[in-house]
Amino acid sequence: MTAETSIATPRPDAGAGPRPTLAASPSWRPVWRGIVLRAALVPLIVMSPLVAVAPSADHRFNVYANGARYLFRPWELFGEAIRSVPQYLNLGNFRPLGRMVEWALDAVTFGLVDLFGLPANVALRLVSFATAILLTLATLVLAECVVSRGRPFAGPPSLITAVLPFALGGGFVAAGRTSTTVLFGGLYFLTAAMVLLVAALAARTVGRIRLGTRLGVLAVLLGAVLAAFNEMAYLALPLATAAAVIRARTVLGLTWRETFRGAGARFTGLLWAGFLPVAVPVRALIADKCADGSCYSGSDVAPAGALGAMPNRLTSWLPPLMWQRATEGPYGHTLGPALLLALLVLLLLVRRFWVDLPRCDTPDRRQAWALAGIGLSALILAAGMGALNEQVQRLATAGWWGLGWRDSALAGAGGALLTVAVLTGVFARGHRSARGHRIGVLTGVLMLVLIAAVSTSANRDFRAAGASEKAAYLHDRVAQEVVDFDRSAAGDARRCTLRDQFRATLPPARRSGYPPEMRRFDQAVDTAAGKLAGRPFCTEAP
Repeated sequence: MTAETSIATPRPDAGAGPRPTLAASPSWRPVWRGIVLRAALVPLIVMSPLVAVAPSADHRFNVYANGARYLFRPWELFGEAIRSVPQYLNLGNFRPLGRMVEWALDAVTFGLVDLFGLPANVALRLVSFATAILLTLATLVLAECVVSRGRPFAGPPSLITAVLPFALGGGFVAAGRTSTTVLFGGLYFLTAAMVLLVAALAARTVGRIRLGTRLGVLAVLLGAVLAAFNEMAYLALPLATAAAVIRARTVLGLTWRETFRGAGARFTGLLWAGFLPVAVPVRALIADKCADGSCYSGSDVAPAGALGAMPNRLTSWLPPLMWQRATEGPYGHTLGPALLLALLVLLLLVRRFWVDLPRCDTPDRRQAWALAGIGLSALILAAGMGALNEQVQRLATAGWWGLGWRDSALAGAGGALLTVAVLTGVFARGHRSARGHRIGVLTGVLMLVLIAAVSTSANRDFRAAGASEKAAYLHDRVAQEVVDFDRSAAGDARRCTLRDQFRATLPPARRSGYPPEMRRFDQAVDTAAGKLAGRPFCTEAP
């Protein structure tokens, strides 16, 4: 493996005082284990009230139709993704690899239904929780790769990395039906994690003597993969560029000449070289096909209104604004028992953090500035992508502050990085006593824990409001009937009644005949019932 060596001697931080001498023994390894544990438990605690939220939009059908199909015939994933490219290009998007991942997540969800007998709504949320944990870990990896002055993960963790799980947890709020915490969470949490990991890889290459053939080839292939994944994945390119420059200039103190001639610049250049030959012709083709406004509105790009929507998207990750979107239903009890229970559990994690704090590497102000730079870059890129969408622009104009959208996953990660940068910058050890530093950091962490606890309670409110709706109740019943398939005549009658109730939820003009929504419902639930029980969902269906 190519050695990672700084091209120039890092410039000392003028504001940093004497740094603690770290023991040569691996006493920091339990600290890393504690950080990974918090990265898994904090998002799980905050999102746990959503475990039974009913699927909505396409998830009502995809979990059954795609999940059952690709769980038992996974080899069809690639071929179907390629065959569907012309169809989706006509709708205004090009996401063959993203669709493969989405369908694979549906298959994993249906696998949990088949293996453990879980209702589809619960299995869907468990997959979303797992990808939220992956996003949290990816954020930690990016932070460590950006602020490290040596080889990342070869020594004790930064205090930044230890604090980040608490900051990220408060952002996993069900801020409306379009939030990634509610809709397509698995796909967009995974996409945001991929964006952050690519940026982390770019930051890690900074300071190498040479890039190496394997990393160069990997960069080109990664660029092409990102171009064929989805639009949010495009943000990995500018974020990787920013990460490489920020680490080189702010943390390692390299000159501009050393920065642009280094391995980091070569890696990001090859990343762009793999991306542009795929992305540019595809976007040109989409622009031509969608010039008349006939494409899928969720993929519309409207540059004229983006500037006006930017303030809305730049603040969409703030938990207090998201809380009002989650608690708008008639069951708002944000200050109820759910908050106290979440706070108690989270405080147990703070105790471990306090024990590990002396063994964390304390960042100086240059590292805090670097973290702020990468957090702000991620936030601006995510907000910019959201602000380009015409639907989002209309919602922003209508005053829907804190509303979640596809950009929420990456915006939340960027906002958390920025928050921790401010916290560690304010309480930097260089201009405070050791005791003042520890107390200040603990105070900041307790504030983040309180925010995460309120977010947990807000998610409880969202779930309670959604469960009171007839459509949610209907799809909960459908999920239960699919997993606990009753082969008797009474079971068939119950399922046919649910089918009739689904028809009743359609607009009056589309309730007669065999409308597309009814056909899609039958196809989805029949596919699932056929795989699990060998019978149709309802024998009265065509």
